[in-house]
Amino acid sequence: MVKNDRWIREMAQKGMIEPFNKSQVRKGVISYGVSSYGYDMRVGDEFKIFTNINSTVVDPKRFDPKSFVDFKGDVCIIPPNSFALASSLEYFRIPREVLVICLGKSTYARCGLVVNVTPLEPEWEGHVTIEISNTTPLPAKIYAREGIAQLLFIQAAETCETSYRDKAGKYQAQRGITLPKL
Repeated sequence: MVKNDRWIREMAQKGMIEPFNKSQVRKGVISYGVSSYGYDMRVGDEFKIFTNINSTVVDPKRFDPKSFVDFKGDVCIIPPNSFALASSLEYFRIPREVLVICLGKSTYARCGLVVNVTPLEPEWEGHVTIEISNTTPLPAKIYAREGIAQLLFIQAAETCETSYRDKAGKYQAQRGITLPKL
């Protein structure tokens, strides 16, 4: 069952989302905070922008951190047909009976910017590492501390047998931008 805004506010009081905005902030920014059936998370101000300057092969088993240029600021420019990694401003603690689906915001999607769809598994916690792809042939802007993706909270009818914490997941309690791990 997808959970509503009242349930999300109750869970946030238990530390599920920090910092937490109990209503949707919209004026002059790309919206963030509580929505009807979810929460619009914000992107932080640190980015890793992909570069092919070193002509490195992208290998998820042996990822070369030199494939990125680090950037910190209010606006990140993603080169054409490239991508950047960022981190959510919020820290999440997902309850054992909840699965969260992360979807890109339509404001960015309508500009050709795609946020990877990813689950936040039961009992996972941490900052979300966000993958933002610029599918256009032009440079594209991402605004720090504004909305980047919507999270939909789905409560299970029964508690899962094995949670992310039980599996000792490799991205458990991550802080900031986390590169691929094997």
